[in-house]
Amino acid sequence: MSSRYKDKDTGTTVATLNAKWISWIHTATAYAAFLSALTVGIYLHYHKIVKNEFYGYPQEWFPSVSATIGDRYPERSFFMVFIALTSGPRFALVTLWYLLTVKPGKVLPKFIAGVGIFRTLTCGGWTYVTSTDDHDWHDIFMISYLVATIPWTFGCIALSPPNPKAIKYRKYLATAFFGAIPPMIYFFIQHKIHRVAGAYTTYSFFEWSLILFDVAFDAVTALDFDTFEIVVRDVKGLSKGYVQRLPK
Repeated sequence: MSSRYKDKDTGTTVATLNAKWISWIHTATAYAAFLSALTVGIYLHYHKIVKNEFYGYPQEWFPSVSATIGDRYPERSFFMVFIALTSGPRFALVTLWYLLTVKPGKVLPKFIAGVGIFRTLTCGGWTYVTSTDDHDWHDIFMISYLVATIPWTFGCIALSPPNPKAIKYRKYLATAFFGAIPPMIYFFIQHKIHRVAGAYTTYSFFEWSLILFDVAFDAVTALDFDTFEIVVRDVKGLSKGYVQRLPK
């Protein structure tokens, strides 16, 4: 372990962390929230969470996101705990993206940062106000989140640093995300209006794919944040330890 580094102007560096780990922590906790709820839900309440207002098992055999994360205990609690843990890295990710892309006189980075904060807050809205609690407000928060995803996605692509690998992944994931929306709407209409057996299961697969693509899109920031190092400094000299150089 390295000895402490003392700078008379900036203080003592007590910890450093490569910023890409913010992206990885955000990705891990976000996926853990949804996948833990799905695993627990299937194990404990499979027949209940695949059932909808028209059909149940075996016509419908895979649960929707809403049924998985909002209808039953304890899967709802698993989801809420992990999604709460995601909020800190999420705000940090939005802040780091702003710091990476901001330029004097440019409005777009500020706008996208505002959109990123708005998306985080609306995510909390549809997370903690489930369709079981208040269907209208759940839908309002969810639709607001999806609408805000449009400028966030295209804004991030427009602001991407000159990293061909990251740009390529963002374009692929954005195409997959928006490409999944039309068939998802189609199968929802087949279920809701035409009452086609099994349509809701197909709809659910597209709904889950949006979650996977959305989180993966933000995970690409790890390729850009590798250029940043987060440093914690003791400016008053109260710390007694050594520099903690966390994994690169």
